Amino acid sequence: MNNKVCVVSGSSSGIGAATVELFAANGWHVAINYSRHEEPAQQVAQACRAKGVEALVHRADVSVDADCRSFADAVEARWGRCDALVNNAGTTRFVDARDLDGIQGEDFLKIYGVNVVGPFQMTRAFAPLMRRNPGAGVVNVSSIASKLGRGSSIAYAASKGALNTLTLSLARTLGPQIRVNAVAPGMIDSSWLRQGLGEARFNAQRDNYAAHAALSDVVQPADVAETIYWLAAGAGKTTGELVSVDSGFVIGKI
Repeated sequence: MNNKVCVVSGSSSGIGAATVELFAANGWHVAINYSRHEEPAQQVAQACRAKGVEALVHRADVSVDADCRSFADAVEARWGRCDALVNNAGTTRFVDARDLDGIQGEDFLKIYGVNVVGPFQMTRAFAPLMRRNPGAGVVNVSSIASKLGRGSSIAYAASKGALNTLTLSLARTLGPQIRVNAVAPGMIDSSWLRQGLGEARFNAQRDNYAAHAALSDVVQPADVAETIYWLAAGAGKTTGELVSVDSGFVIGKI
């Protein structure tokens, strides 16, 4: 088997789905992950198979180490290799930052469990497979919330800041065989965010975001997928980097 293999957590919709479909379009076999609902993941797999590659669908909660290791075992049994791992699974709780009583320690633990512990456990589980293919790449999906200290909640922003630090630590630890980088998307035009914010609030934030971004637009899942693909499949001498995909929101306009 000459096809390379890409594993993407949280890949039944949004950025994750766009990412596996892009890898599939470029001839990679793909492993698709979901934690609750199988049908959307199967639909993504069908779209990938239509591109002439193989697709594995696997249920795993990345905050559970045994699930991560089981996922790695399934990929090894199917293909015997992993060339790219994209840690995209994430969670949040939508709480206004000014409402300090609206978020509790339990919320922090749940969010960190998926957004920080999850990428560590997935990377640890897949590292033995990836070491067989020098130059393999891990890409963690962070957020510009990690730079701005804002977003869906304080806990979410803090978790993405921790993920950035985890990226640096793993890049040092896993080199030279494995590269580790992160992408930091801005506001994504996605059903997940629309549902979390509500349609009216989403539209208002989208318009405000576009008004302040240098490129006058929000970000589509496919935009992030393109950067993930470059970091995982190319960028052979790039590791420990955080690449923003935010339409220039952080730098703003003159």
